Amino acid sequence: MSANSAEPVRPVDVVLVKAGRTKIRYAAELLSDDGTRIAVRAPWAGDGVRDFGFVRFEAGDVFTEYYWRDRWYAVKEVRDRAGALKGWYCDVTRPAALSGAELVVEDLDLDLWRSADGTDVRRLDEDEFEESGLRERDPAAAGAAMAALGELEVFASVEGGLESLLA
Repeated sequence: MSANSAEPVRPVDVVLVKAGRTKIRYAAELLSDDGTRIAVRAPWAGDGVRDFGFVRFEAGDVFTEYYWRDRWYAVKEVRDRAGALKGWYCDVTRPAALSGAELVVEDLDLDLWRSADGTDVRRLDEDEFEESGLRERDPAAAGAAMAALGELEVFASVEGGLESLLA
């Protein structure tokens, strides 16, 4: 199914798991699934406004989210209620799994933000990652997570880089 097909979009629940527990579950529309990359669209699912200082997520914001079955990250394009691009919020995760109407993704704490104009690229939550104990529990996963963050940072630092992942 592709975003351009005549098939109707299908509802799915996105389930973000962290440290073995469900961190958040929210309804989304499955836009496409090519067997490797899954795209969904959902409104901001947080409670109220989340102000990071460099961006605010709030009611009316729309997230078009891209997950991979073979990559250790997810890329979320964030637009305001009028459709203006705010930027991209990228999560370092284990590869996604879609089963029936449930898309499950394990958050590994590392994140990256890129503003719409590309002038602000920043790593986030590296302290949480270090405190998570993943390096000790699963060194291979920790290595994959750090490599994914580096890959995302390269894509985010080049004009059109993140967009090339989403095309």
